Amino acid sequence: MREAILTEVLKARRSRLPWLSVAAFGVATAVGALFMFILADPDRARSLGLLGAKAQLSGATADWPGYLSFLAQTTAVGGIGVFGVIVIWTFGREFSDHTAKDLLALPTPRTTIVAAKFAVTGVWCLLLALQTYVLGLAAGAALQLPGWDGATALRGLARLLTVAIMTWLLVSVLALAASAWQGYLAAVGLMFLIVFLAQIVATLGYGHIFPWSVPGVLSGLSGGDRPAVGVLGYALVAIVGAAGTVATVLWWRNADQNR
Repeated sequence: MREAILTEVLKARRSRLPWLSVAAFGVATAVGALFMFILADPDRARSLGLLGAKAQLSGATADWPGYLSFLAQTTAVGGIGVFGVIVIWTFGREFSDHTAKDLLALPTPRTTIVAAKFAVTGVWCLLLALQTYVLGLAAGAALQLPGWDGATALRGLARLLTVAIMTWLLVSVLALAASAWQGYLAAVGLMFLIVFLAQIVATLGYGHIFPWSVPGVLSGLSGGDRPAVGVLGYALVAIVGAAGTVATVLWWRNADQNR
């Protein structure tokens, strides 16, 4: 397992994707800080050309709870895309680069190879979430947002990490798609479909029972007029994550590899 994990880490380190994912979440944090800056003083933002004369930003407040909530919402929405790309690249590259047969010819169990890939992507996504939180703390402190206290910070961290973990579990189906369809393209198409359906179902008010909408609802993206996430929502996310992981392991163990 150690060698398999180190191999996946080496592949990631020699790729540009880690830096692109770090940049993506960094930009999201900066956008949140910009929104807080505008909300704190809309007139100043208009004078600087950051907000149109008739434009309004609603649904958020320029304080620590509002900013931490925005970061969780960004992780829920952008996480499916960024985490999805990470998982698709990790599993799909073996087929696009025609290295799958060489990899499986090594004296390493196929289950270990898949477990190493999931372990590396899980840590990778968790580090991106922690990066978002740390950068958010720095940006919020620079903006001198009101409402800071230890309990608020811990609640914000707990919600952000919960959303990130749930999102990572949900994109496990993309690992199966990249493996079974042996490449990137079809899996990326499935990812776009999931993002589209998650937004539609959440808009219709059923996001709390649609697994891929649950992280967004939990982050507060749907507003206070939508049903809260209950036990069923958490259970469905866990079931999808477990099913995607187990199905990916079984596929790698049993499928004929011809690429």
